[in-house]
Amino acid sequence: MLRRAMLAAMLAAALPAAAQTQTITLAVTDVEGLEALQREWGPFAEAFRKASGIAMRFFPVNNRTAAVEAMNARRIDFVLTGPAEYVVFRARSEVRPVVIFSRPDYYANIVVLADSPYQLPADLKGRKVAFGAVGSTSRHLAPMQVLADQGIDPRRDIQPVHLSVPVQVESLKRGDVAAAGFNFTDLLRLREREKDTAFRVIARGRDLPDDVLIAGAHVAPAVVTQVRETFVAHSDALIAAILSVEPNRKYTGMRFLAGVQDADFNYVRSMYRTIGQAQFSEFPGN
Repeated sequence: MLRRAMLAAMLAAALPAAAQTQTITLAVTDVEGLEALQREWGPFAEAFRKASGIAMRFFPVNNRTAAVEAMNARRIDFVLTGPAEYVVFRARSEVRPVVIFSRPDYYANIVVLADSPYQLPADLKGRKVAFGAVGSTSRHLAPMQVLADQGIDPRRDIQPVHLSVPVQVESLKRGDVAAAGFNFTDLLRLREREKDTAFRVIARGRDLPDDVLIAGAHVAPAVVTQVRETFVAHSDALIAAILSVEPNRKYTGMRFLAGVQDADFNYVRSMYRTIGQAQFSEFPGN
């Protein structure tokens, strides 16, 4: 028995590093539950393992705050999150951006009915304007920043209301709100569904920072580098795996950007200042 144990140990030590599977832990902040994570990101995790030799173990989180706490406790190594969430992560934890999940046409619009009298953002002063869920980058923070960039203070010059996208549409059509903030994908779907109603964009925002993969401070720099280089060297296979799942079709046309810097998210910090949260330490709506 002792001889067999010694032989097994010698064989294990002789295995090349590539044959020894390394595991990292991943959370995705907008996917709740382990089953959903495995369904939506399982193909990506498998493609990543084949490309890098690194296995991904999913760590489900119920909310964004739980993700920050788990990362600070070293229970999560990497988190895929939105640009607005990244700003709070950065304020509350020494995270590092690893790679951007860039997608085209990710920006916000201020939309009115085509036959409305509102031609410019200034025309909305004193009016009700609908936004999406509190804390949404492209449906709340970005549309408010679009107005701010045009000289309209969204906290004082208008009456903001938060509604789901379908309710925003009906409110626009009934005249309950003067305008609504939609991202570009929302607008395309809206025009496809509401063929009998014409809409007009009176302000378009700049392209937004995209979703970002971040690493906890406890993750070794060599591991971060290996993960980043895997995205660069095997981007086509990883993108194909991501897009193979219906909920991830929002990433159609995506590219991985490995040169991401913290300063790339300063425009998102401007959004937080616009809504009165200059400390960046709390998730809006929590």
